[in-house]
Amino acid sequence: MLDNVDGTAFNHEQGNRARKLFAAVVLAALDDAIADDKKYGNGPDQIARWARSRDGREVLSCAGIDPNERVVSGLMEFVAKGVRTSVALSREESERRHAAEAAEAA
Repeated sequence: MLDNVDGTAFNHEQGNRARKLFAAVVLAALDDAIADDKKYGNGPDQIARWARSRDGREVLSCAGIDPNERVVSGLMEFVAKGVRTSVALSREESERRHAAEAAEAA
């Protein structure tokens, strides 16, 4: 009985690690599309093409993201903003964004 529980916990942990790995691939694809947008001006189109491709759909699914058109449009909007993923995920950027929203609302 205990071995079964340990095996299930191990498999769950492995699944979480794999999901995080594929999420990192999605973040790298976003950064590449942002770099393309700054260099060539076609970043949103590049990320949309990737997300709609078979490989892109597979990576998004493995990352735990449903590869539908709403997700593709969200990825395109993110790339169009031009904020790198490392900056967008930082605490300082989050606080700055919330302060800007609060100032806008007031």
